[in-house]
Amino acid sequence: MATPIQGICSMATRGLLEELAAAYAQRTGVPVSFQAVGGVDAARRVSAGEAFDVVVLASEAIDKLIAAGRLDAGAKVDIVRSGVGAAVRAGAERPDISTEDAVRNAVRAAPGIAYSTGPSGVALLALFERWGIADEIRSRLVLAPPGVPVGSLVARGEAALGFQQMSELIGVEGILLLGPLPPEIQIVTTFSAAPAAGSTQPDAVRALLGFLASPDSAETRRRHGMDPA
Repeated sequence: MATPIQGICSMATRGLLEELAAAYAQRTGVPVSFQAVGGVDAARRVSAGEAFDVVVLASEAIDKLIAAGRLDAGAKVDIVRSGVGAAVRAGAERPDISTEDAVRNAVRAAPGIAYSTGPSGVALLALFERWGIADEIRSRLVLAPPGVPVGSLVARGEAALGFQQMSELIGVEGILLLGPLPPEIQIVTTFSAAPAAGSTQPDAVRALLGFLASPDSAETRRRHGMDPA
């Protein structure tokens, strides 16, 4: 039996990688599994030397791990570009998010605004600063703990409006997905993959990465709310 490939990824790509891992295993006979955790936690664990064969995270996080000698620089592959969407609780009034002004108005009107710890959350806070409303809404911001989907906070009524990667909002029960942010304020994160420097099967990992970035997986990536990189 082929040696399993063990990976770690952020929550944004969990569903996508579960599906692609199963497809790859069926095609090649090589078992693949990913631990999906908060991106910050994943980077910390890889930095600490925890053993994995492959790592899939935001491109900037991958670059930092490469610089630290934890990942193979020569085999980095961009997998997807992922945009941010917005959601409200199922049954709630649907706010307009079709323009930048509309999103700003929706944020100012919301009694609670949930966001994530990942790159999109950092960019969202910067957007609020640029709009000049950061102080106005600070007490209403709800930060999702690492690994906890923003959609679950919205579904439970802990926030009236939530922002996160579209891939993490799709399929969450109890929410109404409003759609992606309008182009003028869209926050796009590129997720990349690289073999761990200490992997004992670098060739097998490179073959997996080739599949993840191939045209054969493009439709799956789009179905999970992301664009091929």
